[in-house]
Amino acid sequence: MNGAESLVHTLIGSGIDTCFANPGTSEMHFVAALDRIPGIKCVLGLQENVVTGMADGYFRIAEKPASTLLHCGPGLANGLGNLHNTRRARSGVVNIVGDQATFHRPYDAPLTADTESLSRSVSSWVRTSLSATDVGRDAAQAVQVAASPPGQVATLILPSDVSWEEGGLVGEALPKQISAAVDAMLIEEAAKILRGRDPTLILLSAGGVLSAGQQLAWDIAKETGADLMTDFAACRLSRGSGTLQLSRVPYNIDEACKSLSKYKHIILVSAKPPVGFFAYPGKPSKQYRSDVNLFTLSRPDQDACAALGALAMELDAKHAPVPQSNSKIKASGGHVSSTGLAQTLALLMPESSIVVDESVSYGHGFYQYTHSAPAHDWLHNVGGAIGEGIPMATGAALAAKGKRRVINLQADGSAMYSLQALWTQARERLPCTTIILSNRKYDILVGEYEKVGARPGPTAMSMLNLTDPNLNWVQLANGMGVEAEVASNLDELGNLLSNSFSQSAPFLIELLI
Repeated sequence: MNGAESLVHTLIGSGIDTCFANPGTSEMHFVAALDRIPGIKCVLGLQENVVTGMADGYFRIAEKPASTLLHCGPGLANGLGNLHNTRRARSGVVNIVGDQATFHRPYDAPLTADTESLSRSVSSWVRTSLSATDVGRDAAQAVQVAASPPGQVATLILPSDVSWEEGGLVGEALPKQISAAVDAMLIEEAAKILRGRDPTLILLSAGGVLSAGQQLAWDIAKETGADLMTDFAACRLSRGSGTLQLSRVPYNIDEACKSLSKYKHIILVSAKPPVGFFAYPGKPSKQYRSDVNLFTLSRPDQDACAALGALAMELDAKHAPVPQSNSKIKASGGHVSSTGLAQTLALLMPESSIVVDESVSYGHGFYQYTHSAPAHDWLHNVGGAIGEGIPMATGAALAAKGKRRVINLQADGSAMYSLQALWTQARERLPCTTIILSNRKYDILVGEYEKVGARPGPTAMSMLNLTDPNLNWVQLANGMGVEAEVASNLDELGNLLSNSFSQSAPFLIELLI
């Protein structure tokens, strides 16, 4: 058994069943082993940032890690943007990166790079396997780290000679790590804060924004009068019928500071203290008052739902039905607007849909008008590195095994970073509907100019403009094997959405906004 074969056997034995790949010469023995040994589904991405984005989306829905396969240091570098997003979303990934043969590295061949240093910027764990006998053991540890709560990027670097050498040993699957226990004293202290009835915000993240966590948080809020809110961007949020209509910490720094200014206490449930996405001249970095009491109920590596359950028990909080909206979703037609798009989507989306949101500037108001939709999951780009929407949607659809409709609200500028994922959707015949929000510019940056106090002229504005020539999204999608149409109003959008939702294949709509 060579090193590559021991790696595949170890991954399968440790529960890895999917590999998102863009391989090269150094990984051919690993690819051959994947071919010979059944048990891992291999999904090809046409660029490494597609590969890493798919792995992130897969983890968020499957709640278990997949592996990637990237080609040497430059291939890893191509995938760093979405590995950054993966790390920020706390998604687990076994990130396998090929490398030059150990004996070839001293000759400094063209693809030789400091792969370990590149890996450390986005990984919780990095290891280079140095012999065939090491690979299985290293792989088992990589899986254990990737699956450790809340999910981590574990990078295993695989020199080509380590793959082809004989002497491989299958690594024994290591025990799954469980979430760290919540300190009982913290539960008591949080209860004391809440019983004081001072203005208090419970800021929810991770398991706290899924259905069970929301219910517990609502019970606590009803008992104590505390407010509930979630991060601006959540890795996965339960929304729609039967869930809470949670407010987000606003993106705009002034709005965020205003919304948080009334609180004396902010209780963090697996959330970080809220800070601005960027710094601005004369604006604070922190979005909360300087005298606020920041209290951590649970860390990201702890079970947010368990922490909320213990707190509810400590408070003797009674079960309180989650409030439901009595308002019917209004059918929208005519001119395209952010509100109208959200209402149209809420009216038509199937039950248990997955919405992947990389709408950037256009989607800040979507929450208000989609809460009355059927129950669904909402996934954000948490790390802010644009170009994850289409790959994330692809990985989420694969995790759902094609049984859930995936709807990707996708800004046009960021879509161009990783549109190759459309090809994977077509190859895998995934039920993905991509709505390209086509304003033909990097609109968010137009607003950012004003916020930072810069004065753009014609040259600057030309760098924010996606015209001359216009992007032809129908042709781009068709070239990837995906059917596509243009919608210039909400009536056309509704018809195209209904048509898309009736099919099992991917579909793209360019919505002119």
